Amino acid sequence: MKLLRVRQQLVSNPIPDVAAEVRRQLDALNLDVPQTDIAITGGSRGIDQIPAIIRAVGDWLRDRGASPFLAPCMGSHNGATAGGQRTMLEKLGMTEEATGLEIRASMDVVKLGETAAGGVYMDRNCHEAGAVLVVNRVKLHTSFAGPVQSGVTKMMVVGMGKIDSARVFHAVDVSNMGAALLDMGGKVLESGRILAGLAILEDGFDRAAEIHALHPDEILDREPELLDRHRGYFPSLPIDSLNALIVDTIGKDFSGTGMDTNVIGRRGIPGHEDLTRPEIQAIGALRLSDASDGNATGIGLADFVTEQLREAMDVEKTRVNVTTTGHMRRMEIPTVLKSDEELVRTIAERNGMQRWMFIPNTLHLGTLYASEDLRDELEEDPACEVCGEPINLTFGDDGRHQLDFGD
Repeated sequence: MKLLRVRQQLVSNPIPDVAAEVRRQLDALNLDVPQTDIAITGGSRGIDQIPAIIRAVGDWLRDRGASPFLAPCMGSHNGATAGGQRTMLEKLGMTEEATGLEIRASMDVVKLGETAAGGVYMDRNCHEAGAVLVVNRVKLHTSFAGPVQSGVTKMMVVGMGKIDSARVFHAVDVSNMGAALLDMGGKVLESGRILAGLAILEDGFDRAAEIHALHPDEILDREPELLDRHRGYFPSLPIDSLNALIVDTIGKDFSGTGMDTNVIGRRGIPGHEDLTRPEIQAIGALRLSDASDGNATGIGLADFVTEQLREAMDVEKTRVNVTTTGHMRRMEIPTVLKSDEELVRTIAERNGMQRWMFIPNTLHLGTLYASEDLRDELEEDPACEVCGEPINLTFGDDGRHQLDFGD
């Protein structure tokens, strides 16, 4: 098979100095900062420069007489244990050394009240602090639609609520999740514990593009606007109809579902497959990221995987995450093949060798490879540049492909 190396001209808007922007945004809020412990939330996603952003928040709070600390706030992720969630922070670079903050990890929660969906909970360390500064990236969610999806509100509800609030939220029918998120977020805000929100938007190259500091009383109103701004940055595949998509690496650091459902066009939720683009006949996934620490949520969104990915999967960590969300198809084991080479050969025998695409993961889509027959469609796309002559798809002695996704 011959492949074209393709560069997508994604939206680029990196912030030159994220620490300075964090300070500028927080300064503009004119907050009355309590002279006591203040929790800063740390999530389970790979966010651009997140250690530097968290450190800047901590320094800003410390300059105002507070005693900030970092609290892992990631729902049921990494086995729903305090140690597992601390490890996840550290794998994402948010170590005590990098952030300058003590990490206080716990799965204990305090119940804040009831909503139509059920109880709303808050991490005990966050609840017992003088206040919480909520930090998260705003982006499209992989399970549901609505004016508020992944962002500050979801961090308040699912992240800070640990497995208790995560179970409540994910028990809601997908069609009602948007409304439930707003309702539960309102209950968290009523607690009076939220000092501010810090919303991060990333550009098409996964770099911090915008940072917005939010007063507690404007979080629910401003997030829809920020989500709309995110849509202008969001990268996607340049071809809507493929016979095969090969994803080199899946993982929680790329998407909550391992592969972003908005990129691959599959949610893996029976009865709620509302995504119509792109249409992909077969998806192969080759590896699990180290930062996922064994959590292979989303493996079931693929049709074929390698032995390497299957062996990297920690079944218990994946089970806890998936059973909490209730979307069990996302951990079903697809057909397992010995190597990249065998996986590619098997899909080719079934789907032919035309309309193929290879990507590093669903977060980084600036460089990809496409089968030679897609040249005309790609060259018609002003955002795409076909680089050089076609190359042969080759494999090493271990059966691993030799494609280079680096710049």
